[in-house]
Amino acid sequence: MRRICFLSMDSLEGYVADDELAVEPLAQLGFKVDTISWRDTTVDWNDYEAVVIRTPWDYQRSPDEFLNVLKTIDNSSARLENSLDIVRWNLDKRYLIDMERRGCRIVPTIWDPIYAAAEFNCWLERFGSEELIIKPTVSATAEHTYRLTAYDPTLDSVFSARSFMVQPFMPNIIAEGEYSLFFFNGEYSHTINKSPKTADFRVQEEHGGIITEVEPNEKLRIAAQNALDKIGKPLLYARVDLVRDERDEFALMELELIEPALYLRMSKGAPERFAAAIETLLK
Repeated sequence: MRRICFLSMDSLEGYVADDELAVEPLAQLGFKVDTISWRDTTVDWNDYEAVVIRTPWDYQRSPDEFLNVLKTIDNSSARLENSLDIVRWNLDKRYLIDMERRGCRIVPTIWDPIYAAAEFNCWLERFGSEELIIKPTVSATAEHTYRLTAYDPTLDSVFSARSFMVQPFMPNIIAEGEYSLFFFNGEYSHTINKSPKTADFRVQEEHGGIITEVEPNEKLRIAAQNALDKIGKPLLYARVDLVRDERDEFALMELELIEPALYLRMSKGAPERFAAAIETLLK
């Protein structure tokens, strides 16, 4: 059988992943899947036809090391998906600046700020908001993401050592939830809605988020397709995260092109569609 690798991390304890649902559909297409940590220094990447980045959800703690591993894979005979160029671009959330310049509606954002009390009050005034979201520009699984109504001096050490971004809190995250639309090889697959648990704002399952499959309306589909089209490069997978803003438009929150949870279990046929996308890519 042809061999491919799902790139993961040392331990997924505490995380929710369902990539194993694609293993049997891939086996039926003639592929054997090995799941390997990106930190494993013993593996020979030349043994694989493709390395599919899947669940390395600790990469943000060692981004340079992670990129070096991906460069090694890219220099092997294995095909890396998504591509190294895409990963480099998508790793830092400043890619949203590019997306906005290309005409995509994003959540309003202040870039490269300084975390200080006076600055915080200016941010509130600038957005006309009573609450702010502050998060690193390189992050995953909502790590070091905070919802604040006032300056918190205990976070000085968190943001003095890393680049971060500031956004107004989007009330529809609570009222309606965040939408994630999935595309495999550029083809639409499925959509989920992610809502936070009571008294929280984080929608990830690791933080108690509530996940449901939904059928997107035309406006939501168009907004996601518009964002996908503006990336301008082929992708094995893409997850487009959107939220409805105060003008009843869908604003881009994130483009998840490195290691998104694909929620294969949430949509009938999604594991098979993902497997078929891999097969098509490798033909």
